Amino acid sequence: MGIPGSGLAKGLAVTLRTMTRKSHTAQYPDAQPELPPRTRGVIGLFEENCTVCMLCARECPDWCIYIDSHKETVPPAAPGGRERSRNVLDRFAIDFALCMYCGICIEVCPFDALFWSPEFEYAEEDIRDLTHERDKLRAWMWTVPAPPALDPRAEEPKEIAAARKAADKLAAAEAAAEAARAEAESGPDGNGAAS
Repeated sequence: MGIPGSGLAKGLAVTLRTMTRKSHTAQYPDAQPELPPRTRGVIGLFEENCTVCMLCARECPDWCIYIDSHKETVPPAAPGGRERSRNVLDRFAIDFALCMYCGICIEVCPFDALFWSPEFEYAEEDIRDLTHERDKLRAWMWTVPAPPALDPRAEEPKEIAAARKAADKLAAAEAAAEAARAEAESGPDGNGAAS
C-alpha cells in the first residue's frame, strides 16, 4: 500500500505543471486551423460518376443516405442495335444530423462518386437543414483536395500502361499510313505521281 494521499499529490502536481505553461490558443474564426490532409469533414458528391447502384445507401449503418431515381430508355448506339435502359438520379441526399462519418459509403462506392471534403463549417440553426441535397453535395465536391502524388518508385498502374500501349500502337499505325501515303504520292520512280 502506498502513502495515503499520494494520488491526490500526483494529480495536483500535474495541475500545477500545466498551469505554469503558456497556452497556445488558436483564434478560430479569424485564423483557420491547420487540418491534417485526411480530415473527415463533409461528404461531396461527384454526380456524373453516380450510377444509382444504391450500394452507399444499403451499406450505411445509420440509413442517412436517401436516393431516388427513375429509368430512362436510351436509343441504340448503332443502327440495328437494341434500346437500353439506364437509371437517372433524381435525388441524392445525406442527413448529416444522423451521419456518424464512418466513411463506409465512400469506401463501397465502385464508381468514385463520393469523396471526403475537409470542410467542417456547415452548422445550421434548424436540424432539418442538415439534410444536404445533391446540389449542396455537389458544391462540397469542389473543396475536395487533390489526391496525394504517386510514389515515384511505385510501379505504373496497369490502366495507364494499357492506355500508353494503345496510344503507341495508334501512333505507329498512323505513322505507317502517313509513310504509305507519302510513297503513293511520290510514285514508283520517286519523281511524283506516275503518268
